[in-house]
Amino acid sequence: MKVDLQLDGRPDEAASRAAELIACGADGLFTFEGPHDVFTPLTVVSTGAEPVDLMTNVAIALPRSPMHLAHAAYDLHLLSRGRFRLGLGSQTRVHIEKRYGGAWSRPAARMREVVLAVKAVLESWQTGAPLRFEGEFTRHTLMPPTFVPGPNPYGVPEVCLGALGPIMTRTAAEVADGLLVMPFNSARHFAERTRPAIEEGLARAGRGAAELAIYPQVIVAMGRTPSELEAAAVGVRRLLAFYGSTPAYRPVLDVEGWGDLQPELNALSKRGQVAAMTELIDQRMLETIAVHGTPEECAAAIVARFGAVADRICCYFPGYAVDTAHIRDLVLELQTA
Repeated sequence: MKVDLQLDGRPDEAASRAAELIACGADGLFTFEGPHDVFTPLTVVSTGAEPVDLMTNVAIALPRSPMHLAHAAYDLHLLSRGRFRLGLGSQTRVHIEKRYGGAWSRPAARMREVVLAVKAVLESWQTGAPLRFEGEFTRHTLMPPTFVPGPNPYGVPEVCLGALGPIMTRTAAEVADGLLVMPFNSARHFAERTRPAIEEGLARAGRGAAELAIYPQVIVAMGRTPSELEAAAVGVRRLLAFYGSTPAYRPVLDVEGWGDLQPELNALSKRGQVAAMTELIDQRMLETIAVHGTPEECAAAIVARFGAVADRICCYFPGYAVDTAHIRDLVLELQTA
């Protein structure tokens, strides 16, 4: 199993952090749309001497033009010598409208067009064919030679889509090169909700399973000593409480019988009561949605959850300081699983 690790922190620290993670044995690095731009850290590390795969996981697509996304993907694929994957996501309505100032409607339909439009632009540049994408939400029918970068010597990068609900998951299976499995998930939710949606989407598009890569993302609470394990648990429980307060993530809680927790977390979040939210995430929830334990225990839990469907995993360690030696041990365990 290959292992991708989150490249977090500020862009001016990206090179040193990437070196640490590569030294831990990482096969790839990924960024997410957080307090800094999602593409900049990958640009910083893309020309490094150590060959490593790079991915956005995810870049928020709806506020961006597919043309902007295609340019970013092309250039990062070029800089990284063919090691970039463009991971896209929709975010939630409140963030799109109130944080990004964008338009929100029918997110799965919009994301379908974004994926198809980005792929159409990249293919046009690669083959020289005229660009003609006319959708309901976006149109791209002008591509003068001045703006054509020409064929990418490393080919066309993968365009992947992050999804949780059945409609977005089905959409990813229909049109994307890869499905980015959202980290707020469980083995039962993946088996009962995600996999049927994948199969339905592939069948609708007439695609085979080999045409869709599956890239799960896992929240890891890891340590070896009691104090390390407690610190990791607190940090991850805080994040799980934040995710769990979001209505879009309630289906995961519903599958596990914890659906009534979502509105309670949501109410506490609106009052800023983070500690109270964190206390509502017990050990069983922690181990069901995230993984918790020593590097060996976490690796075993990850393989049990996703080993039958994915040969690549994305791991991150939110809300606590994790020893790089533990990351190295986890990576080795997963790579030899």
